[in-house]
Amino acid sequence: MESKLWWVITTPAMYLTIAAGLVMFYINPALLQTPWMHVKLGFVLALIIYHFICQRIMRSLKEEVSKWTSTQLRLWNEVATIILFAIVFIVILKSAVNWIYGLVGLIALSVLLMIAVKIYKRYRNKAS
Repeated sequence: MESKLWWVITTPAMYLTIAAGLVMFYINPALLQTPWMHVKLGFVLALIIYHFICQRIMRSLKEEVSKWTSTQLRLWNEVATIILFAIVFIVILKSAVNWIYGLVGLIALSVLLMIAVKIYKRYRNKAS
């Protein structure tokens, strides 16, 4: 099932998103002159790298040779959330907020997500 999800939804969505971004730059090339767009593109690149790392993890799980624990996989799952949050934050606020506050907010979100994963792990261990 994960293979269908990966090849029918996830990967085509990534390529469609990249194509839409390229069309956006073709229509409005001035966007490439804005500093916030460079930061956003850095996070988009990180998300693309994340996509291919996930593909490698999926293959290793399928072959049953993965070295990842369930907690590590839960934390890894939250990386995409953090990257997507950063992208949306940058696009919405652009340069309206000092980057220091944005970085502090991103770190705070990361810490909260890690705490939530740890709390869930304790809850799951108690339930079993």
